[in-house]
Amino acid sequence: MKIFYRFAQYVSWFYFKAFHRLEVHGIKNVPQSGSFILASNHSSYFDPPALGCRLPRNLHYFARDSLFFWPLGLLIRNLNSIPVNRSQLDIATLKRVLKVLKGGDPLLLFPEGTRSADGNLGEGKKGIGLLLAKSQVDVLPARVTGGNKVLGKGMLFPRIGRKLVVEYGTLLKIDTLDPGKSDTNRYEIIANKVLAEINRI
Repeated sequence: MKIFYRFAQYVSWFYFKAFHRLEVHGIKNVPQSGSFILASNHSSYFDPPALGCRLPRNLHYFARDSLFFWPLGLLIRNLNSIPVNRSQLDIATLKRVLKVLKGGDPLLLFPEGTRSADGNLGEGKKGIGLLLAKSQVDVLPARVTGGNKVLGKGMLFPRIGRKLVVEYGTLLKIDTLDPGKSDTNRYEIIANKVLAEINRI
C-alpha cells in the first residue's frame, strides 16, 4: 500500500468521523488477502472514500476518464483510480482491471453505474456481471447509508453533521452468482444477484 494512499485513508477517516459521525460495521468480513470486488450502492461522491478509509486493503477505484488531467489526474492515479469511459467498458480498461484483480488487490464497483438521487437502489448494470464472469473473483457486498443526505445529487457542499454508516456484508462466492456460459442472460443474472445481496444489508 502506497504511503500517500495510506495517508489519504487517515485523512478521510478523520474527516468522516469528526464531521459525519461515521460508523463502520462488518469490517471482519473483509478478506485479509486475495482479490475480490467490493460492490456497493451509490448515492454520493463521498461513497468511495467512505468505503475505503477503514478497509485494510489496497482498494482500487474507477474514475471518469475526463478527470485524468493535470494535476487532478496525478492525485487520483496515486489513489489507485482507474480511468473509465462511462458510456462503455473498453477492452483496455477491462484488461487493466483484470490485471489488478490477478495481482491480488480488491476493486470497488457500483452495480447501479450512477448515483441514486434518493438513496434507494436502482437497477443493476450488466458491466459488473461481465467483470465477474471474466475475473471469477468473489464479491463483498456493502452498503453506505446517509450518503445522499451528506453530499447527494445536486449538492455543491457537504452537509456537516449528517451521519454516514458503512456496512460490509458477507463474502459471496462467485460460483453462487455465476450461472455459467450457457445462460444467455449470464451478465444480467450476476448483476441482479449482487444487487439483491446489497439490498439485504
